[in-house]
Order: sequence, then structure tokens, then C-alpha cells
Amino acid sequence: MGTKRMTFMKVLWLHKEPSDPVEFYLDLDEARWEIRRVEVFADGSMTLADDKKSTGTAELGLAQVGSIEQIAASPEFIPSEISKSEFESIWSRADAREPRK
Repeated sequence: MGTKRMTFMKVLWLHKEPSDPVEFYLDLDEARWEIRRVEVFADGSMTLADDKKSTGTAELGLAQVGSIEQIAASPEFIPSEISKSEFESIWSRADAREPRK
């Protein structure tokens, strides 16, 4: 049997609302459900969520995540696939920080 295919994604969100994140980092399972999520805000603060914890307003999505092409169809989003190591690095940094107030 083959190994399960995990997908790691970075999505830039182009907007001017300071209370909303400007970047999302997503760890997706083979069916494209979020396993872990990191949100980065314009001020550099971060929040995160997985099935055991969440900080700030971060929550796992309630729907499967679309393909990069589907996400890119909205002009305010710039998605890209990233490596597992890049995701793990941002997850570790977010996990080490104090929760966003």
C-alpha cells in the first residue's frame, strides 16, 4: 500500500482588514480536510488550530479545501503548495508564541 498523500499549502489573503489574517498555512489530509492551520496577521502575530487546541480565533475549516486552481479563481487569494518542512517551521513558531488577544 502507498503512503497517504498530505498536502501543505500557503494562502495569501489580499485585504486591508487588520483583524483578519493575511496568510494561512494549511496541513491537509488526502481528502483535503484541514488537520492543522496557522494564521498570520499583518502585525506578525499568529494563531493556530488543530483537533486538540486553538489559539486566538483560529479554527479548523468546516469544509474540504479546494484545489489551488479553485482557490486562485478568487482574486483576493494567492495559494501555493509548500513543503512539509516549511509548514512544520511555521507551526513551531506559532506554537511557541503567546496566543493573539
